[in-house]
Amino acid sequence: MHTQRTLRAAIPAAILAFYPLLSFGQEAGALEQRLKTVEAAASAAQSSADNAWVLVSAALVLMMTGPGLALFYGGLVRRKNALSTMMHSFALMAVMSILWAVVGYSIAFDTGTSFFGGFAYTMLHGVGMTPNAAYSATLPHLTFMVFQMMFAVITPALISGAFAERMKFSAMLLFTVLWGLLVYFPLAHMVWGSGGFLNAFGDAGIPCLDFAGGTVVHISSGVSALVCALYLGKRRGYGVEPMKPHNLTLSLIGACLLWVGWFGFNAGSALAASGLAANAFVTTHLGAAAATLAWILMEWLRDGRPSVLGGISGAVAGLVAITPGAGFVTPGSSLAIGFAAGIFCYGMVVIVKKKFGYDDALDAFGIHGAGGFLGAVLTGVFATTAVNTVYKDAAGNATALGLLEGNAMQVVNQFLGGLLAAVLAGVATLVILKICDILVGVRVPESHEIDGLDITLHGEEAYNLES
Repeated sequence: MHTQRTLRAAIPAAILAFYPLLSFGQEAGALEQRLKTVEAAASAAQSSADNAWVLVSAALVLMMTGPGLALFYGGLVRRKNALSTMMHSFALMAVMSILWAVVGYSIAFDTGTSFFGGFAYTMLHGVGMTPNAAYSATLPHLTFMVFQMMFAVITPALISGAFAERMKFSAMLLFTVLWGLLVYFPLAHMVWGSGGFLNAFGDAGIPCLDFAGGTVVHISSGVSALVCALYLGKRRGYGVEPMKPHNLTLSLIGACLLWVGWFGFNAGSALAASGLAANAFVTTHLGAAAATLAWILMEWLRDGRPSVLGGISGAVAGLVAITPGAGFVTPGSSLAIGFAAGIFCYGMVVIVKKKFGYDDALDAFGIHGAGGFLGAVLTGVFATTAVNTVYKDAAGNATALGLLEGNAMQVVNQFLGGLLAAVLAGVATLVILKICDILVGVRVPESHEIDGLDITLHGEEAYNLES
């Protein structure tokens, strides 16, 4: 009995003795819970910021096609073909969006072979509001999908600059669908898709750095544009009749919209509201500015005066060339890339095109094909770990990225990646054109060229001066 009374007295004393420890344990648990709550809130905030930025970027990229490219190309053709040329860009906003949702996204970004994705995301099956960790830890899968959709929209629209004023609208639609399936979707998988043959962030056969589409978008569209121009032949009267732009005011507005939209194109490709996005934003702007001045300077030296057409052409050339390296090079390097692009693309458009005599109506090859290839190679020269770490050693430390850091092989990889894209685009485009020619015919009748495609293909006129 005495022992029981002693225990009863000892229990409250023990509880009082250990109370501070129990209290501390409860406080520690509460603190841990509060830390988890803060971490969750911070993660949600980062996800919201990234989502907002990339959605805005997607809208900016869509703006590049319409109204940007539509106005840019529309002003460069003759008045009788203004609407038909603008219709290319506008129609492809619908066609490529649907094709992308049905099967394109799956081919490009589902896991498949090194050269072609699978079909798990057909009709956007399984593409929802949770992130796809293979591409982003913070973006909803739908956001990543729609951002990439806008790239698929504008790329074939760039090709239309080569065959403007002479291709059937029906042929253009069929060509675009086949080109997306055989060229763009597989190439996007190779460069950006998980397990892609050219994807530098994976176990690639040829690790090719392409931050926002120098290879996928510009080399592919530019080379395809050249094949289209050669296949269709020259416009009636080319080299004999004047074929000056009918409204450079529209083209200047379009070029300005392209310049602004390109911030979404390049900085949005960081897939986050981050310092990398800021770097891509700045390099994009400086690259365009340097190329504009370079092109104007070349005109001034050769012709004695600068032109609006030269200025806007230079700006687009700079934007094209900086695209593959926007997230890999420093702002200082972007000035060099842009200036080189202005001079190089000027030579391709003014000298090389004239020498060989091909009718690339709006210089899609001279600017996008040539500028894209130059930008891809120069990315291999100027890429630096100060901006982006792609390659790491066994200890997890970043290793040299570009030539100036000691990785000369990257220039070779960039060249081979661009060459592969050019060969794929060129060969496939020729095959597609043959198919289109057999099925619907690719070139409009001569009478349609004389009257203009606005009235003959669409029954409308860009300028009704009688109203």
